Amino acid sequence: MTKAYVEEYAYMQAPALGQAFQMGTQPPVATPQVVDYGSGAAASAAFNAKTNFIRVHVDSICSYRVSTAGTAATTSYSRMAANQTEYFAVQPGDKINFITNT
Repeated sequence: MTKAYVEEYAYMQAPALGQAFQMGTQPPVATPQVVDYGSGAAASAAFNAKTNFIRVHVDSICSYRVSTAGTAATTSYSRMAANQTEYFAVQPGDKINFITNT
């Protein structure tokens, strides 16, 4: 399996503090995406205009790159382990790209 599951979220205001904090409220601001990178590098769709951060879960080892353009490479970008989940701050319009790694 070589799939990444991507959910997009907006920052939520802390009622008592008046400060933004990272907490994903359901439902996400966009339809969750499944990116299959088994046949080579693959990218998500561009993130929603309300998206401030994403939750990513991968089911196999991969490298990734968050950008508006470009492709992930096994030699120059960050790596995730199989069954790892991470949160990333992103900009609206960004995409996340994945490629299989070892």
